[in-house]
Amino acid sequence: MTTAPAAASVLVGDDGPVEPVTLSWEDLDRLVAGLASDVGRDHDLVLAITRGGLVPAGMLAYRLDLHEILVAGAVFYLPGGGTHPAPVIGQFPEAALLDGRRVLVVDEVWETGETMTEVVARVRAAGGKPTSAVIHYKPTRSRVPGRPDHHAAVVEGWVSYPYKAGG
Repeated sequence: MTTAPAAASVLVGDDGPVEPVTLSWEDLDRLVAGLASDVGRDHDLVLAITRGGLVPAGMLAYRLDLHEILVAGAVFYLPGGGTHPAPVIGQFPEAALLDGRRVLVVDEVWETGETMTEVVARVRAAGGKPTSAVIHYKPTRSRVPGRPDHHAAVVEGWVSYPYKAGG
């Protein structure tokens, strides 16, 4: 397969072209509703992975009646395509905010899985009990062992989310 394409392009998979997926706000709401039902209410707080996880994290927090949302600043994809050698984590909550707490870690997509894996490892190192949740899981593109604890849908193609302006 190719590297992460622009939103308007088509991935080429083992079985030919993989069409991109364009979500409406209604589609996103339906997926988040299903994810919230699957995730359940056994969490103390939400940790949103920037930037793509901010909107789904807020939507999940409302559905799960969680009032505390923390942010993990992460950059993995480069603007011109490709990735950094590893996710670059900038801002991250202090360990005291995570220690002993059940943390729902949210991102929009598990593509390579490397960003979520890094953030979950940091939550564990801080003494938190992480559970990972994403809107979309791309199992054939994952480059790490394991998978998200929860996902709303499995896709192969590029996903355009309604909150990603110009993307």
